[in-house]
Amino acid sequence: MKIITLFSLYSLLLFASCEFKKNSSALLSSMNGKIEVDKLQTDIGGLSTTSATIKTVHGDIVFRFYTKAAPHTSARIMQLIQNKFYDGLVFHRAIPNFIIQTGDPTGAGNGGSGTKLKAEFNELQHIKGTIAMARGMDKDSADSQFYICLTTLSHLDGKNTVFGQVVDGLDVLPKLSKGDRVISITLNIKN
Repeated sequence: MKIITLFSLYSLLLFASCEFKKNSSALLSSMNGKIEVDKLQTDIGGLSTTSATIKTVHGDIVFRFYTKAAPHTSARIMQLIQNKFYDGLVFHRAIPNFIIQTGDPTGAGNGGSGTKLKAEFNELQHIKGTIAMARGMDKDSADSQFYICLTTLSHLDGKNTVFGQVVDGLDVLPKLSKGDRVISITLNIKN
């Protein structure tokens, strides 16, 4: 009797795991590779249950997305992560007590993926661990470069698209220097 019960439990867990993977893949592969962020769950603070892990030589940084406040930006960053765009790129800007920045394949700070994003300015504040899009003078010039705040930067509130928040690895942020590489960024889908 115990063997049958254990087998039934194992079968149920295996089925649930397969269904989760199938549903997660459907979210990412539907609409010709465009990610449907509106189908991703969020918590009461507006952060998605989906996260991304940035691997660096100093440790991992885990962040979650503000998919309701910045849906198009979140979807584009997730797509770039899936395509391994950020893997191997350098942090081309690292200013103590200000920000660290990556996302430029040239490493000079003036390149990107080639797709400009419409600004999604929102009410979210720039606090320690906030992740937002870097941009030029044109409000719609953000592309693939993003920065992570090392402290509260309220003078940037409402001026750049905030799309994420670090939820683990805040201690890693000040260890990063200009020239350090993003080993990889992986997406952890939860719905």
